[in-house]
Amino acid sequence: MPPKRPKPMFFDLAVPFFLPVWRRVVTVVVPILWAIMEFANGAAFWGLIFLALGGIAIWQFLTADWVAVAESAARDL
Repeated sequence: MPPKRPKPMFFDLAVPFFLPVWRRVVTVVVPILWAIMEFANGAAFWGLIFLALGGIAIWQFLTADWVAVAESAARDL
């Protein structure tokens, strides 16, 4: 029987894919730039949606334990 792993959360960004810093930066910058574009075109609703996505990504990346993510990725190989 395989070992039991915790069930991933819906919007959990603490995964090995985001270990390189440039991927985290791109994941934060793109929705914020898109929000600016939406605000500039007068679509405040979509601007707020994408600004919230960028904010949630920032919060997730700042609160993640990247050492533990790297260790679990190395252990799973």
